[in-house]
Amino acid sequence: MLELENVHKFFAHDGFSIHVLRGIDLIVGRGESLAVIGASGAGKSTLLNIMGTLEPPSQGVVRFESRSLHELNERELCALRSRKIGFVFQFHHLLPEFNALENAAMPALIARAAKKEAMGKAGDILVKVGLGQRLNHRVGELSGGEQQRVAIARALVMQPTLLLADEPTGNLDAVTGEGIVDLLLQLNEEHSLTLVIATHNQHLAERMSKHVEITDGLLRFQR
Repeated sequence: MLELENVHKFFAHDGFSIHVLRGIDLIVGRGESLAVIGASGAGKSTLLNIMGTLEPPSQGVVRFESRSLHELNERELCALRSRKIGFVFQFHHLLPEFNALENAAMPALIARAAKKEAMGKAGDILVKVGLGQRLNHRVGELSGGEQQRVAIARALVMQPTLLLADEPTGNLDAVTGEGIVDLLLQLNEEHSLTLVIATHNQHLAERMSKHVEITDGLLRFQR
């Protein structure tokens, strides 16, 4: 599904060039679950952003479903992100003025789906993630784990084939975080959803089908 070939990433800072990724080669197969582990600042988030087309590599090739992303214009990249890729972040970034259902439906509404259709899809997914009784609750009325489940539902409402999760349990207690990982792996198994998680949590990483470690901008394969 996803292939990175000799991917480098540079950032300019105070007149200096910071080399964050140094020749990443990685293949993620359809339906796999992959953990990218590493210390804070190792480049995990940058790698996920490149995988998800949120930012381009400075050098190298990224292919999604065998097509080079370099060949796509910004409009095509936006369409790819909207339809094929879901994102879950450590901080859920939900809109507090809306309820769980409205937040989960937001990507479909932005994509100009009919409101009834968007709300129907969002409701179905919220039921699947265990929030069927919380559809009309606003963000402030939900626990941290429930808020993250809404964020997962929002990421899935467009039925993506790839889900990228950046430290999805980093802001949660151990028990709640374990429940979120259970949910992500269930979705991976039941829907052949390709799952890539960036984390510093070794225990979480070991639950994925394979995991790699990023150190000094390079990947070291663990399994």
